[in-house]
Amino acid sequence: MKKLEHIGIMVKDMDESIKFYTEMLGMRLDRRVALNETVELSFLAFPGQESVEIELIGGVYGDALSSDGIVNHVAFTVDDIEAEIARLVAAGVNMIDTTPRTILHGIKIAFFYGPNGEKLELFQHP
Repeated sequence: MKKLEHIGIMVKDMDESIKFYTEMLGMRLDRRVALNETVELSFLAFPGQESVEIELIGGVYGDALSSDGIVNHVAFTVDDIEAEIARLVAAGVNMIDTTPRTILHGIKIAFFYGPNGEKLELFQHP
């Protein structure tokens, strides 16, 4: 693993959340995209520190806000997601995804659980 990629935060109102993070905290909106028909993502970072982002997740899956919590996951950048998945599986890590998902023009992701049930993500840029 190379670095902290982003922290995913579930939001009820995307516009209100973007306004808060930009106007109150001084972050800059990098991109706002539809993941699918029901989920929207917005990525924000501090100027000069674009390598670590806050990912706002809106329009989510029913009770996800209450079942997964407000801070949904922490993502880590990897170079070879398949190799990382194999390493974690071999170590007996509790995996959510044993094969990567491809989203947003070639980004590969896979989720797994930490020792306390926290949701973690492997993230490979295209």
